[in-house]
Amino acid sequence: MSFWRVLLCIIFPPLAILDKGCGSFIIVFLLTLCGWVPGVIAALIINNK
Repeated sequence: MSFWRVLLCIIFPPLAILDKGCGSFIIVFLLTLCGWVPGVIAALIINNK
């Protein structure tokens, strides 16, 4: 992952995984609504795959 992708995962997680598919976007969006930290963790995991 590039530095900018990691930074985007931290600032706004759903936008960082927009290119990974609709299902991933929805999951990260819902996790971000529940709390910022779960959304960031999920975005980093999805982008790391």
